[in-house]
Amino acid sequence: MSNNASNFAASTTISLVLCLLLLWSSSVCECVPNTNITSVLCNSGVYTSGDPFAISLSYVLEDLEEVTPTQETYDYYNISPYPNAFAYGHAACNNNMEKKKKNLTSSDCKACLGVAKATILSSCEKRIGARSVLHDCTIRNQFE
Repeated sequence: MSNNASNFAASTTISLVLCLLLLWSSSVCECVPNTNITSVLCNSGVYTSGDPFAISLSYVLEDLEEVTPTQETYDYYNISPYPNAFAYGHAACNNNMEKKKKNLTSSDCKACLGVAKATILSSCEKRIGARSVLHDCTIRNQFE
């Protein structure tokens, strides 16, 4: 009888330890953002190499990539500071604020936005507006 009780106690202890490890690992695991492209939209308007919009666009895209992951909701709008060719932008990463839980870490958000930015620059070369939607993030810009 004491042998059965000893086996039960050991089994219970092992089960408890495994459950605690599972709970701990789920709270510290870092996921990889899903950067599969959902859609890319490009404005038909173009800008030339010497156009001041190129500087504004570069500023907006870099700012979106850097600042969005630092926002509590991973949602950020901006405008370039250059008045001769304003560019507007918006970026967001998946976030479940209804449940008060972020789906991505800030580094995951930044990595996803980096892919979204690269997608815009390669797919919509020299376009005055573009939108890149990935599974876990989106980024867009436009000329005004």
